[in-house]
Amino acid sequence: MTPHSLAFYVHVVASGTVLGAKPTDGPDRVTAILGSDFAEGSLDGHSMWRDYGMAEFHWTRETPDHPWKGHHFTLQVHRLPYGGGSIVNQAIRDRYGRFDRHLRFDKLERLLEKRGVVLEDAPDMNAPAFTRHWQPASQVSVMTFRAHPEWRQRRRGDDRIGDVYSIQSSVSAEGVARDRERYGAQGRRSPTVGAGS
Repeated sequence: MTPHSLAFYVHVVASGTVLGAKPTDGPDRVTAILGSDFAEGSLDGHSMWRDYGMAEFHWTRETPDHPWKGHHFTLQVHRLPYGGGSIVNQAIRDRYGRFDRHLRFDKLERLLEKRGVVLEDAPDMNAPAFTRHWQPASQVSVMTFRAHPEWRQRRRGDDRIGDVYSIQSSVSAEGVARDRERYGAQGRRSPTVGAGS
C-alpha cells in the first residue's frame, strides 16, 4: 500500500472526518466535498445513505418536513479486494493516490501510535470473527477481520486475517460502554491472527 493511502486512513481515524466531511454534516456539505458521483438509498423516509464508493454517509430525520441530520459514516474497506482502488471516491484518490486491495491493521496501528493516536479495545457482537478498536478523541472505530467461519469456503479476494474490515464514526463513549457491559472484555488478539491469509 502506498504511504499516501495509508495517510488517508490515519487522518480519518485521527480526525473523525473524510477529507474534512464530518459524520454530523448534512448531505449537501458531504456532496460538496466528495462530489456528485454517489448512489443514494432510503428505506423509510426517516433514514438515508449515500454510497460514494468505499465511503458511505448516513443521515436521519424525524419527519419528511425536518432536515437531514448526519448520523455516521463508514469506510467499507472490505470492498477493496473485490473492486480495487477504483471503488475509492475520485476526490479521495485525487488527494491520496493509489489504494491497495488490503489494509493491514497492524500497519495502521503502528502509524497511529507514532502520531500519538492510541486505539482501545472495544468489544463487539461480531467477535471472535472480528475485533473492534476505538479511538476515544475522534470517536472512530476500526473493525478488523480475525477468523474465517469454519463453514465458509474461501474465495479469491476474500478478506485476509488481520485486514481492516471497516472504519466508522461516530462511535460514542456511551455506545462503547454499553457494548462492554453487553459483550464483556474481548481480547484484541485472537489465536487465529496470523493464521492463513
